[in-house]
Amino acid sequence: MQRIPKLALLMLVAGILVGVVATTQLGWLPNSHAERNSEEVTTPATETPPTYDRAFIRDLNGVFIELAENARPSVVTIFTDKVIRTRTSPYASPFFSDPFREFFGDDFFRFFGPPRQEPREEERHLRGMGSGVIVSDDGYILTNNHVVGDADKVQVMFFDGRKVEAEIVGTDPKTDIAVIKVKKDGLKPIAFGNSDELRVGEWVIAVGSPLSENLAHTVTAGIVSATGRANLNLADYEDFIQTDAAINPGNSGGALINLEGKLVGINTAIATRSGGFQGIGFAVPINMAKAVMDALIKHGKVVRGWLGIYIQDVDETMAKAMNLPQTGGALVSDVTKGSPAEKAGVKAGDVILKLDGQEVKNVTQLRNEIAQRHPGSKVTLTVYRDGKAKDITVELGELPEETPTPQARKDVFEKLGFSVEGLSQELARRFGYKPDERGVVVTEIRRTSAAFAAGLRVGDLIQEINRRPVNDLGDFNQVVSGLESGETVLLYAKRGSNKFFIAFKLD
Repeated sequence: MQRIPKLALLMLVAGILVGVVATTQLGWLPNSHAERNSEEVTTPATETPPTYDRAFIRDLNGVFIELAENARPSVVTIFTDKVIRTRTSPYASPFFSDPFREFFGDDFFRFFGPPRQEPREEERHLRGMGSGVIVSDDGYILTNNHVVGDADKVQVMFFDGRKVEAEIVGTDPKTDIAVIKVKKDGLKPIAFGNSDELRVGEWVIAVGSPLSENLAHTVTAGIVSATGRANLNLADYEDFIQTDAAINPGNSGGALINLEGKLVGINTAIATRSGGFQGIGFAVPINMAKAVMDALIKHGKVVRGWLGIYIQDVDETMAKAMNLPQTGGALVSDVTKGSPAEKAGVKAGDVILKLDGQEVKNVTQLRNEIAQRHPGSKVTLTVYRDGKAKDITVELGELPEETPTPQARKDVFEKLGFSVEGLSQELARRFGYKPDERGVVVTEIRRTSAAFAAGLRVGDLIQEINRRPVNDLGDFNQVVSGLESGETVLLYAKRGSNKFFIAFKLD
């Protein structure tokens, strides 16, 4: 074994000592807990508990309490009753329900059923419940059309529990707004707000009677989730306020109120997959509802401006296909003959970019704007045609009446054995049609009528009568007015995606 020289050994030891000192002094090695002295030990800083402005919290709490106390007496619970009358078949049997009779038909029971009896009229009651808002001290109450529109009897319950009968002043299915009136002293009307000033994120409260009479005058709070919601197939004219304030069945027609205690909307519908509240509710803006209310009180109906055009939205694909400079606006797909638009020179293929200098963003906006104008007023449309923008002045007409009067409906029912309505957004959604399809929908039919025996049913979309096209209620009424007793009627109709003919003889 070779021996290490003494000088080399001394140098090695010295190098080790220098390295240890340097490492220790420069902090190259971590200190152990045992090496820390009392001066080096640090304790974590004590967290200061958050402080709350309790006065502010009390004030905010007081705001909601005061809003609820002031608003609840202005909101009412509405009870409705509709009488449904049906005539039984002369071969009616207590052992077979209507589904059996509809499947087998009266011929089966004529031979195998009980003896023939005289047809009798049966009556049943369809009851409903909703909410309403007192808007004047002389008894006018705002609510939804779908709450009272078909009712034969309307009763209102106030905050103190008293009930009185109400009359229907007018209804407007196109916005789902209705006005009723009561005779009662000491009413507390609510003040109107300005729904155009609502901002997303703003606090609101909803007041109504969800689910049952026992939950009348329920108050919930939330925020404005969005404004200008449309294309929901809830009404023909849509400009809804969206809110996450809890709304449930029975809240329809109730109040949506801002933190100033003013009415900014009429709660109307919810979006849900469960049938109950899921955080998405819709209210008709009070500015729209008030305009409808004023018209119903003054005229008994809503008179709207009318261009006489069919329009559709312009998306990116459509804009590219038509060489348009931008998306947005409203594409004119057809122009009604003799309409104000045709007289002014509007043509199919025109894209309406502006209305009175204001940008047109989509079809919904344009329809709402025109509907709010008075017949006889003039509007300027900026249209894009052949690569150029052009201004066209149109004098608006009056939107044709599409909802039959009660007497007209009764006359048609007596003549044909069924009643129809124009294809509204609500009916299209209920029976699975596109809102822009032509035709009228069967909404009521007498089971003993010749039309029913021939196969016509509620929900069928009639598009032709005796080979004459039926585009809307006006066409239907015109054709039906010329029909006489004993005449054979040929209908061309649609049920879902199936089209078929039905022939029957008028009584």
